[in-house]
Amino acid sequence: LLDDAPPPAHSTSRVSGGFIGTSPAMLKLYERIENAARSQATVFIIGETGTGKELCAEAVHKLSPRADKPFIPINCAAIPRDLLESELFGHIKGAFTGAIADRDGAASMADGGTLFLDEVAEMAPDMQTKLLRFLQNRTFMKVGSSRVEQTDVRIVCATNRDPVSEIRAGKFREDLFYRLHVLPLQMPPLRDRGHDIIDIAQTLLRRYAEEEHKIFTGMSEEAENILRGHSWPGNIRELQNVIRHIVVMHDGDLLTAQMLPPALRESYDAGTLLTDAPFAPGEIRTLEETEREVIEGAIHRYRGNIQEAAARLGISPSTIYRKKSLWDKNGAL
Repeated sequence: LLDDAPPPAHSTSRVSGGFIGTSPAMLKLYERIENAARSQATVFIIGETGTGKELCAEAVHKLSPRADKPFIPINCAAIPRDLLESELFGHIKGAFTGAIADRDGAASMADGGTLFLDEVAEMAPDMQTKLLRFLQNRTFMKVGSSRVEQTDVRIVCATNRDPVSEIRAGKFREDLFYRLHVLPLQMPPLRDRGHDIIDIAQTLLRRYAEEEHKIFTGMSEEAENILRGHSWPGNIRELQNVIRHIVVMHDGDLLTAQMLPPALRESYDAGTLLTDAPFAPGEIRTLEETEREVIEGAIHRYRGNIQEAAARLGISPSTIYRKKSLWDKNGAL
């Protein structure tokens, strides 16, 4: 997902403007975006930080019947809690210190279009109550005013948190969740997108090389392997930072493995040793021994992060914990 990327190659999807990739996960997302865009129902986007949730929201808007009307984003986590109501609904002059004039909020500015509530799970409880009331009939009052106003907006919201866990912890209203969670869209993490990682990296490399007046045109096979093998906890935002840093700090026509951050290279080296170990010449290992080496190697590769190791191996964290407990009980192989 990139701010000004071309439409995905080899795809008949109408989704464009910010997406790169033809992995199965992304093709499924394109289809779901198109289906959601035709509706007026609320869209709830879930995904890790850096996966492109706002770009997804913009795609829903651009493919909707409201495309010629405003798309107004508001980040609920970036605005101080005592100012969020004013940012969302507006205020009148004198409503609070510093309110020197009447001001429209995002709900008014998005009239006829789409209101995007990013990190909606970060809202304070009292603000969640006011949002719930607004969602029921699209009416609101500006801060300091007693006049009820109405707006015609389509709501799209997003969070990087697990909403069910937030509900259980008492941080997110269950009735608000069900009001918002009508058309869910799941943003895939970069680590699950296969060759998309290289397509995105190549696009970033060309873009940043042009901006920095460098001559980079591609990357070595080893560099591609390292990029594909990294877990990318920061997703596309992390990949952007890595590529930009390389372009700024290095010169050449090829991005090589030696230009990549040491942490990425070390992680890849550990994974390579892991891959080679179970198949040493002249030795056949049991399935149990091989399984243990693979799991322990993955844990080492992700610096002890069981969640990351499990995700990369395609198993649940509880499976790793159970096997580790058994290995500890039985001692060394």
